[in-house]
Amino acid sequence: MISAQCNRIFEQVISDYHQYNDIFKVIDSPYEEGTIDHILYTKCWIDTAQWHMEDEIRNPNIDSSEVIKWKRAIDKSNQDRTDIVEVIDSYFYEKFKDVSTSPTAKINTESPAWAIDRLSILALKVYLLQCSEKLSILLQQQVDLSLAIDELLEDIEKGEKYMKVYRQMKMYNDPNLNPVLYNNKK
Repeated sequence: MISAQCNRIFEQVISDYHQYNDIFKVIDSPYEEGTIDHILYTKCWIDTAQWHMEDEIRNPNIDSSEVIKWKRAIDKSNQDRTDIVEVIDSYFYEKFKDVSTSPTAKINTESPAWAIDRLSILALKVYLLQCSEKLSILLQQQVDLSLAIDELLEDIEKGEKYMKVYRQMKMYNDPNLNPVLYNNKK
């Protein structure tokens, strides 16, 4: 099941990250490039680093000049996160492209990759709240979300659901769509 694979890799990433606790450290995935394991590892690494960036920007004693640095780093990380989610959806789309779709097949409101994105964030919450009373709720949420991802992919594989890869088109990073960016090009 893909969710078990995701959960195993996400736990590994979070453990690997906390050996360094360095937001800007780039570590190579231990998995072969181009494999889904490599993509999942990279995806969770982005999430983990971004989670810590979000902590930094919320420091009540942060110097205002640092806020800009962190905001730009978070924006870049958000774009990287969106880009890799699209890679994951493209992987599944390619994997299931030859499945005969049932005439009664339905489309999900959430793509497999965005559900996996939530599973990655959930792994971070579980790690951070290990000693909290909220842990049992998060662990049940992880079980439920894992089951939902596996069932969604099974339904796609059987042709009972179909998927599309939607590009997120983050407009705030696009110099042609963000007026602050395109007005500064003049």
